[in-house]
Amino acid sequence: MKQITKEYSNGDVTILWKPQLCAHAGVCVQMLPEVYKPKEKPWITPENASSQEIINQVRKCPSGALSIKAE
Repeated sequence: MKQITKEYSNGDVTILWKPQLCAHAGVCVQMLPEVYKPKEKPWITPENASSQEIINQVRKCPSGALSIKAE
């Protein structure tokens, strides 16, 4: 199976999303509903939160599907 990684940037930090790892726990949506909108495309809009808020949320992703790209 091909591993897919999608990138979403606010110009300061870049969120990496690996859909095959996502457990759909909803932690991202609960913590930052202004950033994570599963019914929209793109479903991640990192420009809607501060870089620190994004980093704090990504650290709590239980499946590891979300990470921050090292710049």
